[in-house]
Amino acid sequence: MSLSFCEGCLDKQRKIDQLLEENRRLKDHLRYRKEKEKEGFFGSSTPSAQRPVKANSEPEQQAKQGGARKGHPGHGRRSIDEANASRVVDVELGPICPQCGDTLEDKGLRRRSVLEIPPPRPEPILYRLRKKYCPRCQKAFQAQAPAVLPKALFGNQLSARIVCLHYLHGMPLGRICDQMGLSLASVIQMLHRLAGLFRPVVPLLIEQYRQALVRHADETSWRTDGHGGYAWLYCTAELSIFLFRATRSAAVPREVLGDQPLAGVLVVDRYNGYNRVPCKLQYCYAHLLREVEELGKQFPDNTEVTAFMATLIPLLASAMHLRTQPISDSQYYEQTAQVQKQIVSVSEQPAQHLAIRHIQDIFRDHPDRLYHWVYDRNIPADNNRCERELRPTVIARKVSFGSQSEEGAKTREILMSVLHTLKKRHPHPEERLKWILDQLAVDIKQDPFPLLFPNDSS
Repeated sequence: MSLSFCEGCLDKQRKIDQLLEENRRLKDHLRYRKEKEKEGFFGSSTPSAQRPVKANSEPEQQAKQGGARKGHPGHGRRSIDEANASRVVDVELGPICPQCGDTLEDKGLRRRSVLEIPPPRPEPILYRLRKKYCPRCQKAFQAQAPAVLPKALFGNQLSARIVCLHYLHGMPLGRICDQMGLSLASVIQMLHRLAGLFRPVVPLLIEQYRQALVRHADETSWRTDGHGGYAWLYCTAELSIFLFRATRSAAVPREVLGDQPLAGVLVVDRYNGYNRVPCKLQYCYAHLLREVEELGKQFPDNTEVTAFMATLIPLLASAMHLRTQPISDSQYYEQTAQVQKQIVSVSEQPAQHLAIRHIQDIFRDHPDRLYHWVYDRNIPADNNRCERELRPTVIARKVSFGSQSEEGAKTREILMSVLHTLKKRHPHPEERLKWILDQLAVDIKQDPFPLLFPNDSS
């Protein structure tokens, strides 16, 4: 005998089953909550769970109050009273209610203090220069405007600010002029004039560069007057020399380094333009590291390439980082000798892959240009210093598309060389530059080099 049910009865039974299951889950959840309330949040072993609650305490009183203790002075923002405010601004409301149109009644004032800076607008100053005459000498004299170069439109503080914003911090001249309400033509004229004052400084920096024992050099593309060219950087820990030239030939390194043999080394990439410089070369391991890492992108599935990379990459990284580690000189030279030995071993291992053999050939063909860092801790195994200093020039190239004229390029190389060297030798280059301009304002014929770098003048 078979039992049959209508669809309506089956649907009712399914709903009843669902309600019974939901009721069971709710009872289990309620039982769990009651057990937790007895134990406390952190369990029955936590002393605070057993702490009695005062009968007359409110929930707000039971909770721990945030913030500092009562009477504590605190470290937040302090209100400014009217006596200490540089400016008091009354902000008024209209007389009519914006909702209903009725007349508003005055209810006093609410004070709100803020900190703000004035817009970077130059202050127009009129100097009245006293003129006097000596009847005995029969000569006329006139007072000189303080902190202003002769015949200059801008004061020295403004000139120093513009030069540093543009050549140190990379702000475009157009943006500077817009923010300060200045004429672009007047600003460019001021920059050209300052470059003329500091022009004698660059040859003296080149002479110091030649005398250094550790030098760096690098270059990047740069356009001048719409034509392709290069921005060159020659630097040490103490100075920076920028050159903007139409060519990438070896003539530019010779212009800086000369033809006479020099002591020390020049840290560079493997560009052929440096091959005939009159000093020893140290090839940059950062470039080598990037080339080895590129093999993994080109041949990701090749087991020989993968094994080669896994062996050589840690060695190249160690070569670059050992000199900055907190170890003694004896430990340094012991470890560098081991790293060199392992690099030589990797370069001499038989290899089938052509890309691996290409990297090996670099180490086998140029041992005299790859291991100076092993024997002298002062010599880095990479050219990162020069690359970091050249990076703002790359950004300036993207923003300004290069120099608009040959004169602009010359002005840039002079002022960038002066300012970036000044930044390395003085903690506040803008203040120092302003002081130097003040000194030149007194006597425009002074030699600017001892003013810029007094410890280097003889």
